[in-house]
Amino acid sequence: MKLPTAFIEKYRQLLGDEADAFLASFDQPSCSGFRINPLKNGQPTATIKTAQGKIEYVADGWFGKVDGKSLDHTAGWVYSQEPSAMYVGEVVDPKPGERVLDLCAAPGGKSTHLIAKMHDEGLLVANEIFRKRANILAENLERWGAKHAIVMNESPAELEKQFPQFFDRILVDAPCSGEGMFRKEPAGIEYWTPDYPSECANRQQKILSSAMKMLKPGGTLVYSTCTFAPEEDEQNAAWLLDNYDLTMEPIQKYPGMDDGRPEWGNGNPELTKAVRLFPHHLKGEGHFIAKFRLQGDLSETAGSKPSAKKNKKNRKKGNSRSAITKEQRELFEKFARETMPSYQVNHLLTYGDQLYDLPKGIDDISQMTVLRPGLHLGTFKKNRFEPALAWALASQPDETANVLIIDHDQWRQYVHGDTLSISGGKSGWKLLVCEGHVCGWGKLVGQTLKNFYPKGLRF
Repeated sequence: MKLPTAFIEKYRQLLGDEADAFLASFDQPSCSGFRINPLKNGQPTATIKTAQGKIEYVADGWFGKVDGKSLDHTAGWVYSQEPSAMYVGEVVDPKPGERVLDLCAAPGGKSTHLIAKMHDEGLLVANEIFRKRANILAENLERWGAKHAIVMNESPAELEKQFPQFFDRILVDAPCSGEGMFRKEPAGIEYWTPDYPSECANRQQKILSSAMKMLKPGGTLVYSTCTFAPEEDEQNAAWLLDNYDLTMEPIQKYPGMDDGRPEWGNGNPELTKAVRLFPHHLKGEGHFIAKFRLQGDLSETAGSKPSAKKNKKNRKKGNSRSAITKEQRELFEKFARETMPSYQVNHLLTYGDQLYDLPKGIDDISQMTVLRPGLHLGTFKKNRFEPALAWALASQPDETANVLIIDHDQWRQYVHGDTLSISGGKSGWKLLVCEGHVCGWGKLVGQTLKNFYPKGLRF
């Protein structure tokens, strides 16, 4: 790999005797991995069979590649994620019932990890400032089967106005110079200049300033990057300690993981509590993770709610959202009674003709740009309700009596968009299950199963 001369010189000076091994690592193949989904009701045996071993520091992590057109992937039983990046979610370590913010969340690897560790209990706000990337984030959380996650498309500066001292834990996986991903994404080299890390560090500090306004006293902030640059790593960690009432929390280090380097920051020995993941020491790409706790007691702000400040900008660009009408409620309740009687509704709301269930822990989203306000339940059509794929993927087979078991060949036809011929069975909506995987909805009419797999996902 051809690295910039200034990059080579910089890390020869910083790493000394280690530099040769560090620079040689860029000519080694990048490392792939995946996590299995503990929210599902089984093991993705087919994908695990192709794995190249367990990842020691991630309970659900494996080395290996995922087939994007496999049943395991499309049903949300696995998520393809670079192994080093997985350690960020482990360090955040959210608990069920907490309010958690993933501030720079796309494409969703860390968000799916967080909601899994929360057992899908509590509230996860996954935010992404770029709309296209936020849509990908929403799709990945839906496939994962998340019920208690909200996807937002806001700037951190706007978000801080809505959530003062609101979150128990915040992850800032900051946009960075990407040095740690050069061998995985070589195109990133083209954007690198000697000044780029400092430019990124300045932008990261603005994001961190917003995060600090949203963190409860006693709450946890995790700051991570996928770069080696001290300007973005130790120096930003030192900046946080100097400017906020924070203490650094120690991070467990597994074999091959390095301490943060105080000499690359401001000399504060606390910086050794951070962790560096170097590709010449560990099987994975480059990462930096630091964990902080804000002084105070979480109970001091336990009752805080999102701010209801009016925001003209959001009122102009906001989606058309409203309470569910009486007619819509009757249509939904009829479907739920017949097909998903055990589903417990929290707060129904509509975006146009789309129905969502807003998670507990947040009451008012009217002033925010929200792409996915909780679980997408379905769509209202003329005199009927059609369930969404997201609701299927967030469900277990035992939640309905209307299960239709299909074999692998029929699943292939289903994801291709074909109708299926089914012998026997009562007409109506069916939750389709293949090899234990809930994979979508179909509607049986006579001996024909109508296909409701979304057209944009068919292959």
